[in-house]
Amino acid sequence: MTGGWGTIAQYLIALAVLTPLAIWRLMQGKDIGFRHWLCGLLVGSGMVFYSNSFLVTDVVRALIFFYMTPVWATLIEAIFLKRPLGWPRVVSIALALSGLWIVVGLEVGLPLPTKLGDYFGLIGGLLVAAGAARTEIEKPAGVFPLLYIIMLFALLAAVAQYPLLRGSLGSVPSTEDLLKSLPLLLGITLLFVIPTMAILMWSPPKIGTGVFGILMLSEVVFGVISAAIFTAEPFGWREITGTTLIVLAGIVEIVLHKSPNNVG
Repeated sequence: MTGGWGTIAQYLIALAVLTPLAIWRLMQGKDIGFRHWLCGLLVGSGMVFYSNSFLVTDVVRALIFFYMTPVWATLIEAIFLKRPLGWPRVVSIALALSGLWIVVGLEVGLPLPTKLGDYFGLIGGLLVAAGAARTEIEKPAGVFPLLYIIMLFALLAAVAQYPLLRGSLGSVPSTEDLLKSLPLLLGITLLFVIPTMAILMWSPPKIGTGVFGILMLSEVVFGVISAAIFTAEPFGWREITGTTLIVLAGIVEIVLHKSPNNVG
């Protein structure tokens, strides 16, 4: 099964796993997320744009353009949430983006989008940042409603992108391929996709959209380190310098930021 079909399968499995609980909640008169449809649309489609960007551009370029997220998150905070932009945020963004560029951007040069996947990554980061801000505004009661609506819109977005990516998704997997891949897909969905999405969407109301955007860059740090441990990927001065700057950006933001409930 190709990566593109794997993405569709993961969200389909997640929705299948969560739907019985959603039905039970409906029977109990509880919310299953439809009142948070805008959060689901923004975050769900944003994550699918990011996932599919790897199909139509280089991995390095997909990372660079998606991880402009801290910039979008900070701009959204300043413009729509009326939160002042202080010097700690300027420093943390400068450190974060410098680290990102040193790790994966030196080969790219000036990061200007030229491929379809570049735009997918850029749009994905913008949508996720906007979704985080919307989540901070709406403050959903509990994680499940938001998680369910995100998975629903992610699956719809993945299906909607099929005509545009038909040539990059590869052939439709056969029943035999699906059955062979099912244990791995179940493990990824249950142990990674659902838990990490739940944590990601629980955090913006607690820490603020801008902090959320910067701390998301921790994926680059763990990605670089794990690639060096489990594959033949290098871990030289670029990786050490870049990941150090990203970690410093997180430290600056965590130590100096104010809770969103105490700002404004």
